[in-house]
Amino acid sequence: MAHTKLAFTKMQGAGNDFVVLDATQAPLALSREQLRHLGDRRFGIGADQILAVEAADAAAAQAGIQFRYRIFNGASGNEVEHCGNGARCFLRFVHEQGLTTERRVRVATVNQVLELVLEDDGRVTVDMSRPVFAHEEIPFDPGALSARIEGGFERWPLEGVDPWRWAVLSMGNPHAVTRVDDVASAPVAQIGPLVERHPRFPNQVNVGFLQVVSRREVKLRVHERDAGETLACGTGACAAVVAGIRLGWLDGDVEVHTRGGALRIRWAGGAADSVFMTGPAETVYRGEIEL
Repeated sequence: MAHTKLAFTKMQGAGNDFVVLDATQAPLALSREQLRHLGDRRFGIGADQILAVEAADAAAAQAGIQFRYRIFNGASGNEVEHCGNGARCFLRFVHEQGLTTERRVRVATVNQVLELVLEDDGRVTVDMSRPVFAHEEIPFDPGALSARIEGGFERWPLEGVDPWRWAVLSMGNPHAVTRVDDVASAPVAQIGPLVERHPRFPNQVNVGFLQVVSRREVKLRVHERDAGETLACGTGACAAVVAGIRLGWLDGDVEVHTRGGALRIRWAGGAADSVFMTGPAETVYRGEIEL
């Protein structure tokens, strides 16, 4: 069997780590098995997710979109919709590889267009688009469940996960967020998988455990779909802050402390308002792997 050498860049954003592949010159035709090998921490490179950077097609380029990028879960090889920490790493990657010199870049993902800005301090700000609350778009099936209204937003019970209650929304991917007194002792490993695979979420769900320190500061742990707990989750941080704002717990500009680092999340609170996330993105090393 022929083996192919594949060039890659290992990157991390607040401890959420990625294998980034340049597919701007030729498409990548990797199988799920090969993607899982790249993500394997013992037999491959190791990453929460694999990012494939592609050139925009002609129609997208006419609309001012410079790139497209695809996101694959490192554990399962499945394509996923969105990753905020990955988006920041994407922008650092295209700058470091000389693929663009622009500090403001528009990029298409599988289900939306993001605008990214490289800040003067090296951090990256991502326009994460507006949050989605419509249950069919998340998707979430409440059925006959009865929500508790708090601050004008719903906190839902889930069968078999009592007494926890969950704020449910999408940031391009589905999230369920609950409040805890102390994230350090929160039962993330026990409750996370139960909620992730709960039948109320047809596409599964990312599960956030939020500790409110003050109206402008929180701590957060996230159990991600197909990945388990990660050191940081960008969309999870956005979802947690949006939920906290709607529930009346938080102001519109919040510092989120994850196990991998700090993210700044801003949301003006309107249904049409985008969520903005600012945080770090760093290259760890570059190399080649034989597939």
